[in-house]
Amino acid sequence: MAARLRAGGHEVVGYSLNSALSDVPSLDELIERLPAPRVVWLMVPAGDATEQTLEHLAASLSSGDVVVDGGNSNFRHSMRKAALFAERGIDFVDAGTSGGIGGLEEGYCLMVGGTPEAVGRIQPALTTLAPENGWAHVGPSGAGHFVKMVHNGIEYGLLQAYAEGLDILRGSAEFDVDLHQVAEVWRHGSVVRSWLLDLAVRALADDPNLERVAGYVDDSGEGRWTLIEAIGESVPSPAVAAALFARFASRRDDSFAMKVIAALRREFGGHAVKEE
Repeated sequence: MAARLRAGGHEVVGYSLNSALSDVPSLDELIERLPAPRVVWLMVPAGDATEQTLEHLAASLSSGDVVVDGGNSNFRHSMRKAALFAERGIDFVDAGTSGGIGGLEEGYCLMVGGTPEAVGRIQPALTTLAPENGWAHVGPSGAGHFVKMVHNGIEYGLLQAYAEGLDILRGSAEFDVDLHQVAEVWRHGSVVRSWLLDLAVRALADDPNLERVAGYVDDSGEGRWTLIEAIGESVPSPAVAAALFARFASRRDDSFAMKVIAALRREFGGHAVKEE
């Protein structure tokens, strides 16, 4: 993101815990190097790392500065932080960011929450970072991270659908399906074509049976948060729920729940079980 901003003519000072990537040795030095009124944009993992960084900035920045949280923070956390910063005269903007490592070339989709004045101040940076029509001011503080949360919930379902479909093809007893070939042809004119499918093609080209990838999938929290909001709104979201639970299942090599199901099937129907 810094490289894209610099290529667009913006002056950027960056701080990272990785000294090889950092322009300054500390966050305090970063603040000193930026002329007031400052814009400080965070791309920090959600949770304690973001919390500690925001606390440091709240104590160190000046009235009139702008803080942008571009990570995947919980939107309720962002609403609270916006109120805290407002008490100190500092604007807080939550910018849900999508695009991954391809964003340098393609641009980043940005879902932005905050006051019109604060968003207006960072609009030149948003325009540089995003592709054409690739950013939107979606509402007040918290709205950006709320929209990004739901975006990631949708992503869970899409990933799961691709994974299940390719698994069915791979398991066919009748046909020896070339997964890379099929994924490639789906990219051209198919209703399931997408950037995620493009990435699947790339992964399968490099490792046709994904033998170098363990079947373990983490979750960053946004799928869980999406479901919590769905429950609160009484919105049925079975696809997102199933996708999240499938990730949980991926972390259990020998699931006790599956043991229970196998044992019950043996008890009520005499079905064979595999014994360890």
